[in-house]
Amino acid sequence: MRTKTLLLTAALGAAGVASAIAQVYSVNAVGYVNLTAKAGFNLWNNPLDAKADGTVIKLLPGLPEGSIVYTYDGANFKLNTWELGEWTFPNDTLVPGQGFFLRVPAGSADTTITFVGEVMQGTLSTPLIAGFNLVGSKVPQAGLIQTDLGFVPAEGDTVYKFDTATGNYALSTFEFGAWDPAQPTLSVGEGIWVRKLAAGAWNRTFSVNP
Repeated sequence: MRTKTLLLTAALGAAGVASAIAQVYSVNAVGYVNLTAKAGFNLWNNPLDAKADGTVIKLLPGLPEGSIVYTYDGANFKLNTWELGEWTFPNDTLVPGQGFFLRVPAGSADTTITFVGEVMQGTLSTPLIAGFNLVGSKVPQAGLIQTDLGFVPAEGDTVYKFDTATGNYALSTFEFGAWDPAQPTLSVGEGIWVRKLAAGAWNRTFSVNP
């Protein structure tokens, strides 16, 4: 999966108070992420908060006829198909932290999808049920899932990374205090399966403020 990320940081405002050297300001980070949809199954996660535009019809335009989005609710898949220039469920949402499959018909050329929105900040949490969870990082960063992306594993947790080219999964399990065979590395916008023996959460505190 090829990704290209550009984050543009913009100050929203500054207000002087009492002293000429005292200022209060806040910062939002907005930008875009390009993901390449290949023929077959792609396992993605929306990496930016598009607010009201976080719907399938806004996020995934221009795909080949017959493309399908698969979302998972912890028990079942829901299919959303691109047919005759429209989605079956155009107002379905895809939010940061939610993994999903995008299936592109065989023989289709690569399609670039551009996600636009804000970087989520503050205290972020993705609930995880006992069993299989289809998730991703709420922050558009690449790196090691624990060291860089804040996922704190419990004994027996297993991460399944999907390879579009082969259709196979690479498994990493947290056992006896270490990852076997290695700590997983995620790319920006990559979705994964996380299998947990007991319910938990993927928590992280993140800010772009200096």
